[in-house]
Amino acid sequence: MKYKYLVCGAGGFIGGYITKKLLDEGHEVVCADIKPLEYWFQNFPEAKNFCLDLKEFENCMKVSQGVDYVFNMACNMGGMGFIENNKAECMLSVLINTNLLRSCVENNIKRYFFSSSACVYNASKQKDVFIPALKESDAYPADPEDGYGWEKLFSERMCRHFTEDFNLDTRVLRYHNVYGPLGTFDGGREKAPAALCRKIITAKLNNEKKIDVWGDGEQTRSFMYIDDCVSGTFKIFEGTSSEVYNLGSNEQVSINQMIELIEEISGYKVEKNYQLDKPKGVRGRSSDNEKIKKLLSWEPSISLKTGLETTYSWIFNQIKSGENTQKFSKF
Repeated sequence: MKYKYLVCGAGGFIGGYITKKLLDEGHEVVCADIKPLEYWFQNFPEAKNFCLDLKEFENCMKVSQGVDYVFNMACNMGGMGFIENNKAECMLSVLINTNLLRSCVENNIKRYFFSSSACVYNASKQKDVFIPALKESDAYPADPEDGYGWEKLFSERMCRHFTEDFNLDTRVLRYHNVYGPLGTFDGGREKAPAALCRKIITAKLNNEKKIDVWGDGEQTRSFMYIDDCVSGTFKIFEGTSSEVYNLGSNEQVSINQMIELIEEISGYKVEKNYQLDKPKGVRGRSSDNEKIKKLLSWEPSISLKTGLETTYSWIFNQIKSGENTQKFSKF
């Protein structure tokens, strides 16, 4: 059966892939994003595209009119450098979720999806490298990433209470460091895999021997390739549970180890200039996937090396050709 979907943040990285999957399945899709259309990472003429600010209730009402299902991928975010230096801007995204939830109730939306983040997790559980994977329950007692993490955790609670009070069917996923082609790789909002690919590519093309690395390189994370992200997102969305789930890889690596992988892929070795004064985030973070594996029989299938190979190749071609460089580095 075909339905009408609204994808908020459709001009962003994950939102573009969500839109493509829905269109490929033959659904009618309404897309909304605050960015001008020429800066959307993926733009589909067959969708109905709106460039507007979803922090405004009237705009949320407009784009959700006559829609069956809503994916809220919209928020002001980026890599660690962005979220540590733009806390107020990140927290203003609470208006998007608030007004979308209100409009969903008014417009009788069948189901609402909210994209949360691993930044909601209690900081005291992330002080060491290669920590035990974080379970969904580890978000409480609350001590999330300041700004961005608090907004995500609060918005999760709003979804829960809109389900309880208004019978709005909601789904919430905590994404853990999603990466892949067709995302930003420069300009301050990029995540570590894209940033490190860009730095090594630039060094190789310019015959430079050293790259800057934020922190000491020992901080650890897990990174999920975009195809796994999309697969897991629809697994949760189409399921029957309104509980909060992790969505990520449990393949925890240090930044130094990821650099080694990219060096192997590129065939180019670099020296590391550690910048200890730069934003570093928590010391260690990884996704525990036992809940989604047990209840929904889902787990990621793409290794970090395999995902980095595709990502590196795409960023290399973007930099070498100069095509779309402004598009993929501005936002």
